[in-house]
Amino acid sequence: MLRRLARVSAAAAIPCAVARCSQQQQQQQHAPINFRLDGKVTIVTGATRGIGHAIALSLAESGAHVVLTGTTAEGVAAAQQRLVDAGPGASCEGIAFSVASEAACKAAVRRVVEKHGRIDVLVNNAGINRRHEIGDFPTDDFDSVIATNLSGPFILMRECSRAMKEAGYGRIINIGSIMSTVGRENLHAYVASKHAIAGLTKSLAAELGGDGVTVNCVGPGYIETDLTRPLQDNRVFDANVCGRTPVGRWGRPAEIAAPVVFLASDAASYVNGATIVVDGGLTSSFHFHPTRTESGARPPRWVPQ
Repeated sequence: MLRRLARVSAAAAIPCAVARCSQQQQQQQHAPINFRLDGKVTIVTGATRGIGHAIALSLAESGAHVVLTGTTAEGVAAAQQRLVDAGPGASCEGIAFSVASEAACKAAVRRVVEKHGRIDVLVNNAGINRRHEIGDFPTDDFDSVIATNLSGPFILMRECSRAMKEAGYGRIINIGSIMSTVGRENLHAYVASKHAIAGLTKSLAAELGGDGVTVNCVGPGYIETDLTRPLQDNRVFDANVCGRTPVGRWGRPAEIAAPVVFLASDAASYVNGATIVVDGGLTSSFHFHPTRTESGARPPRWVPQ
């Protein structure tokens, strides 16, 4: 008799649990989409210039407290000032360190946690590149690219994930590249590092998702920055980029910052393990527009120098 009553009670409880779950889902479905990041403590590596600075600026404009990092104290201080000048209400601070140093990465994360009690968002943007033909590629150059583009982000994700798991919340965004999905001659270390960061994004997303921590990647195409200025000024290379890109132009740093803000926000709470390629359609289509040169002739193939 007691067992029968227990079964009846359990059966009666199931509809109640289902109803509560359904009610919670309905409440979540009707919750307003929130792209704001008010008060979120964020770390952006390589934030003193280019894409990294644009990301830091957009995060600050969305209400986040931004910890900018760079390799020199002077560069970090200048980037902080530019951030404040762009938006007087910007909340930011800076830390100078090299992501290629494990000790420096650990010290930077520890400093932020001790000061703020948490880390809500990590953006792994810092990166370097070296160009050599494979027969002449120095091992030291290969190792330095891997240390900065892969090992450093791995260490920062490991250290930040502990605080994020404890808080039950976190957003990790890795800046990959179109070279996370395709290859190009002479960029062997860079391509290897960017393919690896996309893979690491997936494995960490699988591990951390259940702890409230999402891990995603943004893959920029060819973006107008001071670092790519020599390529932009190369008329043949520029014609090839614009000719192969369906939108017909280079991207802008702010166009990379926008998906980063989305992934950092609660609006992206169900996005996990994804790589969002932002390249104007270059890698998703077989496109060539031969009228991008001044003469209207088909641009010649650009040969890396």
